[in-house]
Amino acid sequence: MAGVQDMFSLSGHTAVVTGGTRGIGQAVAIALAEAGADLLLVQRDESATATRDAVRAVGRNATIYTADLSSAEEVAKLAPKILADGHEVRILINCAGIQRRHPCENFPDSDFNKVIQVNLNTVFTLCRDFGAHMLQLEPSPVTGRRGSIVNFASLLTFQGGLTVPAYAASKGAVGQLTKSFANEWTSRGITVNAIAPGYIETEMNTALLNDPVRLESISARIPAGRWGSPEDFKGTTVYLASRASAYVSGHVLVVDGGWMGR
Repeated sequence: MAGVQDMFSLSGHTAVVTGGTRGIGQAVAIALAEAGADLLLVQRDESATATRDAVRAVGRNATIYTADLSSAEEVAKLAPKILADGHEVRILINCAGIQRRHPCENFPDSDFNKVIQVNLNTVFTLCRDFGAHMLQLEPSPVTGRRGSIVNFASLLTFQGGLTVPAYAASKGAVGQLTKSFANEWTSRGITVNAIAPGYIETEMNTALLNDPVRLESISARIPAGRWGSPEDFKGTTVYLASRASAYVSGHVLVVDGGWMGR
C-alpha cells in the first residue's frame, strides 16, 4: 500500500492544462509540476511565458501549445497535434473560461454563443479526445488508473447568478458533462471530476470586486471571512489527479470557503 506522500505523486505523468496563463489555472499548473508532472500548456499565443518558466523552475518540462478556444476548428485540432508529437497524456485540466455580463433581456446571441463555445463545447471536445487517448493506455503504476480529468465548474453550476445567463448555463452543463463521462469511464480506469470555485479574487471577478454593494453582500455570506485565492486550488487539483482520489469520480467538489453551506 502506498504511503500518504506517494498517494499524491504525479511523477512521470504529463498533464494538459487550459487557462494556465494566470489565476487559478496558473496556480494549478505549478502545483501539478510540484507533484511531479510535466505540463502541456494550452493558450492563445506564446507571449505569456510566466507559467512555463515557473514549471521549468521546479525541474519539470513545460511546452506551450497555441489554440483559440473560441474556435471550434482550432479546438478540434488540438488533441491530434499534441498526440502526434508523441505525448502520453494522463491528466487533463479544463480550467479556461470566459465571462460576459448583460441583463438577460439584452444578452446578445454573439456573447452567449462565445461563452458556450469556450466554457462548454471546448470542455466536451477535449474530454472526448484526450479521454479516448487515455482509454488506450495501460493503468499507471503511479496513480493506479489510465487517466484523470478535472473540469472547472462554478458556484453557478448550482445557482443562477445575476446578468450571467450564458456563464450559468455553461457551468451547469459542465457539471452534468462531468457526471456523464464519469459514468462511462470510471470502470475503465479514468476518473472524471469537477471543481466548483466560489468567489475568488481573479480577473474574471473584477466587476464584482469593483462593485461596493455586491462586494459587501457576497463577502458577508462567506464563512471563511475572505474571498478565495488561486493558491486555494493547488491541493484540490493534485488530489483529484492523483492516487489519493482513486475512489472519487463524477463528483463536483465545491471550494468556496463555506458559501454553499450558509
